[in-house]
Amino acid sequence: MSRSIKQLYGLKLHASDGEIGHVKDFYFDDQKWVVRYVVVDTGPWLLGRQVLIAPHAFGRLDQNTAFLLVNLTRQQIENSPPIESHKPVSRQYEEEYFRYYGWPSYWMGEGIWGPNAVPIVSPPPSLLPSEVAKASGKALNVNDPHLRSTHAVTGYHLQSREETIGHVTDFMMDDISWAICQLVVGSGTWFSGKEIVISPSHVGRNHYVDSKVFVNLTKQAILQAPEFH
Repeated sequence: MSRSIKQLYGLKLHASDGEIGHVKDFYFDDQKWVVRYVVVDTGPWLLGRQVLIAPHAFGRLDQNTAFLLVNLTRQQIENSPPIESHKPVSRQYEEEYFRYYGWPSYWMGEGIWGPNAVPIVSPPPSLLPSEVAKASGKALNVNDPHLRSTHAVTGYHLQSREETIGHVTDFMMDDISWAICQLVVGSGTWFSGKEIVISPSHVGRNHYVDSKVFVNLTKQAILQAPEFH
């Protein structure tokens, strides 16, 4: 089942021993099109601090409640590596983060979640990614340029092969794998007020300076895309 990212904004989050805040944003991988982190505004609990919660702490997202349950304690979250909201998430930070929770690194393997197709909690490898890179003589990329904010990309214009058509209004995410399966695109006059869905497989690249999503489709193909309900 797929879930609307937009409808998850603001949803309260509960750890195993109490409320921890609400969903503020999502960081997704714009190469594999999968959500890597939930950005949590901790509100009055940890005043002025945001934390990242990886999908490993949620399991399935088919939680039909007024809040989302996180399989962590408040103390675990409070002691987790802090992020600086004005800086991009680096691979160095991610390694520290996954080592802290004891989760396997998603970037080590062929699947969208390392060796797996879903974010399961399994024993991490005996060597950290940086140690593997050092042993092989390869440099580890300390900055990950592929993590993007769903909030920031919402509103980006959709660029077809001929011209700009519409803009991104939402993302549909699979509630098991956390993969983004559809981009919801709307636009006033082009679609007569309706919204359509585009598969991420059609996205060629994202241009973050010009706020555009380039798709390998003609204008006519986009206009004939399935309507979003």
